[in-house]
Amino acid sequence: MALLQMKSPVDYEVQLTAFQNFLSDFKASAQDTITTVLGNINLDDFSDDDDFMDEDGANAPRRSQRAAKQKEAPRHKYKDMLQQLADRKISQVVIDLDDLAAYEKDLNEGLRLTEWVEQNTKHYVEILSRAVDKLLPPPSEDITFKDDVLDVLMANRAQRNQMLAEVADRDSDPTLLQDQYPAQLTRRYTLVFKPRSTGPNGVPIKTLSVRQVRGEHLGKLITIRGIATRVSDVKPIVQVSAYTCDRCGSEIFQPVTDKQYGPLTICPSRDCQENQTKGQLYPSSRASKFLPFQEVKIQELAEQVPIGQIPRTLTVLCYGSLVRQVSPGDVVDIAGIFLPTPYTGFQAMRAGLLTDTYLEAHHVIQHKRAYEDIEIDTTMARRIAKFTQSGNQYEYLAKSIAPEIYGHLDVKKALLLLLVGGVTKEVGDGMRIRGDINICLMGDPGVAKSQLLKYISKVAPRGVYTSGRGSSGVGLTAAVMRDPVTDEMVLEGGALVLADNGICCIDEFDKMDENDRTAIHEVMEQQTISISKAGITTTLNARTSILAAANPLYGRYNTRLSAVENINLPAALLSRFDIMFLLLDNPSRDTDAQLARHVAHVHMHSRHPDLGTADGVVFSPAEVRAYVAQARTFRPTVPQAVSEYMVKTYVRLRNNQRRAERRAAQAGGAAAAAAASAASANNFGHTTPRTLLGVVRLAQALARLRFSNTVTQDDVDEALRLVEASRESLAATDERNASGRRALNASSKIYNLVKGLADSGACRPDDADDDDEEGVDGVEMSLRKVKERVIAKGFTENQWLAALDEYTELDVWQTAGNGTRLVFITSGQGEREDSAEL
Repeated sequence: MALLQMKSPVDYEVQLTAFQNFLSDFKASAQDTITTVLGNINLDDFSDDDDFMDEDGANAPRRSQRAAKQKEAPRHKYKDMLQQLADRKISQVVIDLDDLAAYEKDLNEGLRLTEWVEQNTKHYVEILSRAVDKLLPPPSEDITFKDDVLDVLMANRAQRNQMLAEVADRDSDPTLLQDQYPAQLTRRYTLVFKPRSTGPNGVPIKTLSVRQVRGEHLGKLITIRGIATRVSDVKPIVQVSAYTCDRCGSEIFQPVTDKQYGPLTICPSRDCQENQTKGQLYPSSRASKFLPFQEVKIQELAEQVPIGQIPRTLTVLCYGSLVRQVSPGDVVDIAGIFLPTPYTGFQAMRAGLLTDTYLEAHHVIQHKRAYEDIEIDTTMARRIAKFTQSGNQYEYLAKSIAPEIYGHLDVKKALLLLLVGGVTKEVGDGMRIRGDINICLMGDPGVAKSQLLKYISKVAPRGVYTSGRGSSGVGLTAAVMRDPVTDEMVLEGGALVLADNGICCIDEFDKMDENDRTAIHEVMEQQTISISKAGITTTLNARTSILAAANPLYGRYNTRLSAVENINLPAALLSRFDIMFLLLDNPSRDTDAQLARHVAHVHMHSRHPDLGTADGVVFSPAEVRAYVAQARTFRPTVPQAVSEYMVKTYVRLRNNQRRAERRAAQAGGAAAAAAASAASANNFGHTTPRTLLGVVRLAQALARLRFSNTVTQDDVDEALRLVEASRESLAATDERNASGRRALNASSKIYNLVKGLADSGACRPDDADDDDEEGVDGVEMSLRKVKERVIAKGFTENQWLAALDEYTELDVWQTAGNGTRLVFITSGQGEREDSAEL
């Protein structure tokens, strides 16, 4: 009984002709695309190139050239692409199915080409490749001896195929066509399809998760969203295997379509068959064709996994120009052909008739691109330029970071600078000075530390979030794994390697094992990971910023212990953090009421309340990412005057620390306890050379936010203010814990703040003499800058004016320079104690 034969539902020759017409006739231009989107509005009517105020006509030729460019006829998109392909400028042919659908809609021939391509994609790759081969024009430049060897080989092969076709046509002998080179050998391109953005009814096509892929999708073009977990090395895979016969000298070509194939051993040429010599074949790798090959494992996203299930994975095979487009940790949409593949080796013996499945990639879309790959549209660029000119972008961007979280404005400003980062420098001898900023958030439970970390990991293009308890030292650095493709021992990058050129957020930092925590020391300063295991000795790059969150030693901050005892982190690790904030949950009637109203508003309206910005401006995460991407293109430098100001400020900070340590050593009895308490705060923020480098990085980040290539003195002052703000909560805690001391009133708090500014050397006047040290009469400060610092701490202007008048009468400070300077008098003064308040 003969097998049933079914007629093909389509005529492939008719479709091949239709594809050739599509590649030849389809026209597209950016102007036509915009006109279609705007509803057939002619853009020439809105041309702003005509300057009606220009009466001399000097710009008339330029205007006419621009008008001619605007009215230029649409170009043949794929015809120009084929010419570039013939000239070897591109190696990939991308067929946009949106273009094919629009072309079909205009012709209305009823061939349903787009639907057939989506249903049987693998077969139509070959059909469209034939259409490209027939329409491929000759190169615009001839082959010369300066070209690559492969160019010469391909030109000779194409010439031989053309000669055989002419002879077969002249002699009417179609058997001669069998001696032609296979089509896979003469093609120097890979043909891929870009899926449609909308369906036939105009509804956007939704991406599938790995769990939603079914058997009905076999052979079809589908789009899957997931996160890349493992990416193999790029290796060559054979597409056409070439052999040479030792008897007749013929070249034999064997096209390979599967993962495995059996090499030919006996020559099948006509000469060997007629002479019955059975010549031995020898492989010729030079005449063979190889394609770049890479295997990618993608996994379901966390929000796609049902309750109680584990994430599923899918294998994606990338060929040709699609390799090296995905890195581990990237969230991607991959469009490709869903295909089955039989198991091989021992797996085939156990699986029997079962087959594995994979996705042959055709198009890759990155969701969170790197900063240098982010494309900013004109609308967002105008919005960024508007707020840059206003000068309030620093405040607006800081308040836009996690706006649902109440307060912590200084912490959000530091996190914004963490996203921007400083400038990484390489000295002439190869030494590298890091520009990435490291921040540690430590505090009581319930102050939204983890939420801040989650937000930063989502905004950063390469953000990795991990927990300290669930992360081992190997999981953070690198592990030795066996590659399933090549069965070799390879290194698998950990969280710090995956966050290269990004941000690594480590929660529960204090719960980590001490041995695992030491793996971070090298990363935080040298930004490399040295590996020596399983016979592999290498150094991996980990150019990442560390954002850590930790709780104090006993869960909550214990006010009876010093800061060093509460934090319980080694000094070698603390000094590597540029800023370390201590967030305490202190009860306060006003603050608690505002926090409760904020939380209630978020739960009632599912959005944050008004943040107090002009016109209620709040940047979305995409806008923050775009602004940071544009800011990171600047490389600010420190001028000489600002450099000397930083040097003098650093020397003054070190001098104040030395005095505090000397007073603590000379104190005795009850005074020793108070001095030890003050010393604990100083030890927490011990001023080291790394502190100076941290101030430089913060100042450079502030200059980048202003889109400037020069660091100013205001940038340095703001960086110093952030460093001081990170230490203030500890100093305030130590003051509250001092025995027999009552709460200070507003004037005394302002006095302590101004005294700290005078001791640290901040808020110096802009026109101050660089050689002018602290004189006998006192320290000169800018009255405007001091007032801004006081207002930034939450004091009102009336409180500042009252404190200014009160201490002026007490001759503690004086105003000078027509009310522009504040002279803090230091001669003859000791430490002021405000133990009794009226």
